[in-house]
Amino acid sequence: MTGTDIPDGFEPLFRKSPLTEPWEPLYAKKTEKAVVIGLRLAKPHTNGRGLIHGGLIAALADNAMGYSCAQATDWTTSFVTVSLTVDFAGSAEIGQWCSIESDVIKTGKTICFAQCLVKADDAVIARASGTFRVVPKKG
Repeated sequence: MTGTDIPDGFEPLFRKSPLTEPWEPLYAKKTEKAVVIGLRLAKPHTNGRGLIHGGLIAALADNAMGYSCAQATDWTTSFVTVSLTVDFAGSAEIGQWCSIESDVIKTGKTICFAQCLVKADDAVIARASGTFRVVPKKG
């Protein structure tokens, strides 16, 4: 795989937001249990030292876990973040493939729990956990 290749199964991220727009292109792969978000790291994803920014990791972990909770409930409800915890275990550089791989721990009528690993070229660089409040969709 070269520094511009996108791994098999990833397609352009299906949901856009003003926060993530400057980070495009973002990709997603739906598995049976989760929505994996991926991106090829570039300059807009870095801090002043040229390494992946922790804020990007936190935001994309939040998105991946929220989307995975939504998928676990057949996209019938929406979710808002109640709490988000991120532990940083490494770093990544421009050109690496970054993936955020979630696991939904439990869904309930009012709360969903999830966790994820953030990887750069398959090396774990962070882990996150989130608690999400179920918000019924209107109409």
